Amino acid sequence: METDVSFLLAADILLFCHALFVAFVIFGLVLILVGKLLEWTWVRNPWFRVAHLSAIGIVVLQSWLGVICPLTTWEMALRERAGTDTYAGTFISHWLETLLYYQAPMWVFTVIYTLFAIVVFASWFWVRPRQFGERPSQDTT
Repeated sequence: METDVSFLLAADILLFCHALFVAFVIFGLVLILVGKLLEWTWVRNPWFRVAHLSAIGIVVLQSWLGVICPLTTWEMALRERAGTDTYAGTFISHWLETLLYYQAPMWVFTVIYTLFAIVVFASWFWVRPRQFGERPSQDTT
């Protein structure tokens, strides 16, 4: 089968967006915690905090339900349509194995996602977001 470059490009763009989502979840928490210590007011933005908490919540829910991320499924379908190889499993497990030579059962990833979500949830109380409509200058540390 001949490779269809447009489907391959779409799959790569989707992979890039997926990586950005993962980076948002991971580095969002890092920025929240660092922002608390450095008194950055933007880390208390309620829109950012709700988006961040929702993002990890979706990951954990999919993990608990045993659902492969729709972004992964869509990417694999595009790669198959392009006539290239796909990978089995989830986006995270594939790239962790590829980049870190790490193999673990899916339940390990579920536990990791859940623990990470607990830390994100706890950060909601340690670094309280301001109320919607409240001005940043009213933040207290």
